[in-house]
Amino acid sequence: MHIFGESVTFGTAFFLFLALGLALSFEFVNGFHDTANAVATVIYTHSLKPWIAVVWSGFCNLLGVLTSSGAVAFSIVALLPVELVLNVGSGAGFAMVFSLLLSAIIWNLGTWYLGLPASSSHTLVGSIMGVGLANSLLSPGHVFGEGVNWAKAGDVFASLIISPVIGFVGAGLLLLLSKALLRRPELYRAPEGEKPPPAWIRGLLMLTCTGVSFFHGSNDGQKGMGLFVLILVGVLPGSFALNPASKSADIQQIVTRSRDAQCVFDKLRGSAPLVNGQTAVGDLSDFLKTKSHANERIYQAVSGKNLDIATELTGRSTYADLSVDQRKRFRSDIYLMSESINKLIKEKKVTDPKEVHLLQSYSSALSKETKYIPDWVKVAVACALGFGTMIGWKRIVVTVGEKIGKEHLSYAQGAAAEIIAMSTIGLADKFGLPVSTTHVLSSGVAGTMAANRSGLQAETLRNILMAWVLTLPACVFLGAALFSFSFYVIFHVFGLR
Repeated sequence: MHIFGESVTFGTAFFLFLALGLALSFEFVNGFHDTANAVATVIYTHSLKPWIAVVWSGFCNLLGVLTSSGAVAFSIVALLPVELVLNVGSGAGFAMVFSLLLSAIIWNLGTWYLGLPASSSHTLVGSIMGVGLANSLLSPGHVFGEGVNWAKAGDVFASLIISPVIGFVGAGLLLLLSKALLRRPELYRAPEGEKPPPAWIRGLLMLTCTGVSFFHGSNDGQKGMGLFVLILVGVLPGSFALNPASKSADIQQIVTRSRDAQCVFDKLRGSAPLVNGQTAVGDLSDFLKTKSHANERIYQAVSGKNLDIATELTGRSTYADLSVDQRKRFRSDIYLMSESINKLIKEKKVTDPKEVHLLQSYSSALSKETKYIPDWVKVAVACALGFGTMIGWKRIVVTVGEKIGKEHLSYAQGAAAEIIAMSTIGLADKFGLPVSTTHVLSSGVAGTMAANRSGLQAETLRNILMAWVLTLPACVFLGAALFSFSFYVIFHVFGLR
């Protein structure tokens, strides 16, 4: 059987389509679970008919996904165990993909059914941590816990924890500021029956709904894209291991920057001998684990692997000149080199500003070859996200619109919550940090209710808080359990190695 011109067995093709189907299913569930928050205010203020609101929100999500940078997608991928990222086409790699996506889908469906605005971001991060912990137990020679990128997880946790606080405080302050500056009583009233708001208020709410939907697509929509590409790389390395859009100039740029960077690496290495080939791959893989730090052996490996990269590309104008096995191996090499450079800089092993800039430029050039997302993948993910929004929006919308505060959401409260949500998500997207649209917006609504002294429904807030607290440990457990089960089935039942 041939897919994208590559020959694969029937069993591999089956696992490929199953994995891609799960990735799209995750985004579909994400659509009616998370994106529904974006349409809650325009629906409950009667600014737009529900069907118009969800279609418009789905379209804006599509635009957000299509214009996204991919930084958030690869922040999620960076949480995965290094050996599984490098060998995603193996049986363990498939087990990783199936388990983390299934656990995320199961938890999202459960909280959606109960009408709880839980976070798809928390869900996916927890599932990835569960996979990493289970992998460190099942893989011989591993230390428990080293399969999790704890440093990257810390950055992600900080963004997920701080963003709801920003939502609550920011939306409350914005409401109070608008009351002081905008003396328009109609802005602070609850809707009267089915009557739509005045035209200018309606336009404001439609604008904020558009912003939240767009930035949700540009942030949340990326979470499945990185995994989608990782699946393609593992099964079809000839087509997707390296960026197919790269030109001869991009390849020559890597060669040039590699040679320039060699001076820095040789200075770190001193007179110690080079470490090349597979030995360097093993050393750099270990270096990228959270508890490892740079030492003389790492400097030898970085210097040797950098020479390997320059040698491999010298005289080549296209990656088509490499065999499929060479492309797969070369992807691992430049992924390890790029991430190792970033860690060396983070550990301040290189401090000269010119040298830091040189290495950052080199790392960026390498990253473009592995951290890319084809346009058709963006379209597929965006469509799944948009269709999910159009189908299952109502449960979450009812919670946000009716059950957080004791009074009906006013126009100003809806606008304030959404302005803060879109700003927070947009800023997080710029820095490549995944945040929860659900938590930012629902905490923003709660903040406006508190600022307005409208009262908060304790039972709803307790349930949301419980879902927020339980999501991570529950998904860690689900991810670990499903990985262990998938690992056994794929290895012992299907015999896939």
